[in-house]
Amino acid sequence: MKTNNFSNTATEGEYDQLSTIDMPDIDPNFAEDVQTGLQAEQKYLSSKYLYDKKGDAIFQQIMDMEEYYPTRCEYEIFELHKAEMLKHFGEGVDKFKLIEFGAGDGMKTKVLLKHFWKSSTSFDYVPIDISANIVKTLTKDLNENMPGLSVKGICDDYFRAFEKLDQSDEESRKVVLFLGANIGNFSSEESIDFLKKVASYLKSGDRLLIGFDLKKDPQTILNAYFDKNDITKSFKINLLERINRELGGNFDTSSFEYFPIYDPLEGSIRSHLVSKKEQEVYIEALQQTFHFDAWEAIFMERSQKYDLKDIHRMAEAAGFQCLHHFYDSKRYFTDSLWTLP
Repeated sequence: MKTNNFSNTATEGEYDQLSTIDMPDIDPNFAEDVQTGLQAEQKYLSSKYLYDKKGDAIFQQIMDMEEYYPTRCEYEIFELHKAEMLKHFGEGVDKFKLIEFGAGDGMKTKVLLKHFWKSSTSFDYVPIDISANIVKTLTKDLNENMPGLSVKGICDDYFRAFEKLDQSDEESRKVVLFLGANIGNFSSEESIDFLKKVASYLKSGDRLLIGFDLKKDPQTILNAYFDKNDITKSFKINLLERINRELGGNFDTSSFEYFPIYDPLEGSIRSHLVSKKEQEVYIEALQQTFHFDAWEAIFMERSQKYDLKDIHRMAEAAGFQCLHHFYDSKRYFTDSLWTLP
């Protein structure tokens, strides 16, 4: 569910095991992107802005929901296949750099990190996230619980973060983690563009481990995004509240309803906030009023589901070669390991 941030500016700052820099968790492009989305003919809000400090906390609740299977599935994959993953990551090299896009709280990745750390594997871990709060928290936790682990967290856009990496050890293999089915937040064309850009920062033999939510019973998928306790609704509504908090908006959040839909032909779930009445919303930072018709929708997020044919086509189109698919016991999810030939 967690979204991409490959094309927009994020709050900058770096956090390593020696120091933590206190940076405000505010994206400088937030106001501009909100304005662009709300004045579009089909209104939308970029899903990357769901993840402020409050949004991070709500997303933790989502991952704990009974209905939300992706986190549990990927956690199980790591528990089942951590030794095999280490073999693939380190095969033929003395050291590798583990770079995670959208690291979040690292709950699943810690399964791998702990196994690698205990195995005395030579590697550096570079968690990248748009949320400064998340990067600071994760880095502090790892420093306390896995002493000696080489960690350098970066709060920035994925590809600018790539450019910040220490280039003195270019001989080290890069292993990029893009987990949690985050690729599903892109359209098909955007996915290929994104993966080609990832490839442009890699060399032959580097690895990409990418999480895919697989096609399954449509009701199982819909339930994961439309829970009975309305936690997912509160996650989406928080973005309107964030606009109110940070940009001086006057959204009446009670006048918006959360509405997700799943199309099993496309394999895509799309979520919206729908205005329950005709209304005007003023945003002070933009000095602008936005009109909503009754039942007008704001597009919030998409999440694509895949089969193996989709995955292989995507890898080939982006210039990668599939090495292995790791599955959970229900085969709801796969972490697919690719290499650059």
